[in-house]
Amino acid sequence: MYTARNYVFADSPEHAWELNQKKTNTILSGGCWLRLGRRRYDTLIDLSKLGLNQIEQTDTYLELGAMVTLRQLETSPLLAQYFGSYFSDCTKHIVGVQFRNCATLGGSVAARFGFSDIVTALLPLNCQVHLVKAGWIPLTQYAAMPYDRDVLTHIRIPLQKQIQVAYQSTRNTQTDLPTLTCAASCCDGRISLALGARSSRSALLHGNTQNDLLQEAEHLTYVENMRVSSAYRRHLAKILIQRVCTCLEGGQHP
Repeated sequence: MYTARNYVFADSPEHAWELNQKKTNTILSGGCWLRLGRRRYDTLIDLSKLGLNQIEQTDTYLELGAMVTLRQLETSPLLAQYFGSYFSDCTKHIVGVQFRNCATLGGSVAARFGFSDIVTALLPLNCQVHLVKAGWIPLTQYAAMPYDRDVLTHIRIPLQKQIQVAYQSTRNTQTDLPTLTCAASCCDGRISLALGARSSRSALLHGNTQNDLLQEAEHLTYVENMRVSSAYRRHLAKILIQRVCTCLEGGQHP
């Protein structure tokens, strides 16, 4: 369990950024992964009073605040309207409902864990993230950046006509961390596909056919750890790519 000397509710995103510049301070987010550490912090920075827990729609995109919970993603009628069961599929195996009621979208994205279901699901959707100092940048760029002390506040998902989406993952048990994650979108015949939990970062592939994606996936690096061998991850990648492409061909969309 971590400890902290101070607990501060940020009164603006800029205030949160200023506090977060001190290396002994940290953004609390949902606190779900933070609690597993043993570090001593000077100040925990709480964003819960900044109104960042909303999912809103404009004519061209959906905007999600960093404090939106994974449970909100799972159950949002607005997300379901545009993406069917996609966000339910990518969240329903994450630990349990109690955990998903606490864990936040911003915390999941900012951590950029290689095993993240959330990052994998967002990458094929051409998302942008908003940082207090850097402004709006593509999620693909953010996911590849080294960690810094900027503060993530929002994520935008563009609304694309006739988009089809599919999500698949494999786990040793239902609520375990994923062995491999795979998400894909198809728009105007072009497929964007993300593979996560195969290395320290998720990979985004592009192609017009399943064979294009399978060939690209062959050139990726698949790491070996206590959960699974690299050869098995490579084998799983082929299976998950075939599964999501089958879903796309079947027109998985609300």
